[in-house]
Amino acid sequence: MEQTTIEIQVGIADYKTTKNPNRLITLGLGSCVGVTLYDPVARVGGLLHVMLPDSNSFKDISKPAKFADLGIPLMIKEINNIGGALYRLKAKLVGGAQMFSGLDSKLSLNIGLRNTERSREVLKEMGIPIVSEDVGGNKGRTIILDTSTGDLMVRTLGTNVQVI
Repeated sequence: MEQTTIEIQVGIADYKTTKNPNRLITLGLGSCVGVTLYDPVARVGGLLHVMLPDSNSFKDISKPAKFADLGIPLMIKEINNIGGALYRLKAKLVGGAQMFSGLDSKLSLNIGLRNTERSREVLKEMGIPIVSEDVGGNKGRTIILDTSTGDLMVRTLGTNVQVI
């Protein structure tokens, strides 16, 4: 009997995990970063929609998935709970655009670059290799993680879909 593929939407400042053959999708990554983790043996994955790099300067942490430093470890724990293994995980990063071109870089705080850099740091600390990236620029992106293959489809505004 053939399994039905379900597309699971991941909102801003949230994450979801799932097993093969399901897909995880997030829309409109601008300065936010989509962090995907995939275990190719168990064929399970997760997608985190990072909004801010670090939780240290915030008192209200009611949505830990908003932050790279808290969201990535949470997603790893859930992937482990559904059969994935930390040592097999591979990461892909998408987004981190500079959406407000023309603004003074000091005013815009370059949140896209900071989200990307902090995500890289957390993944390195956790021992997870980044196998591909599509970051920076100034256009929004939509991504879909296919847990049957580990492919990450990236649709950048105004371009064709690419697989990374």
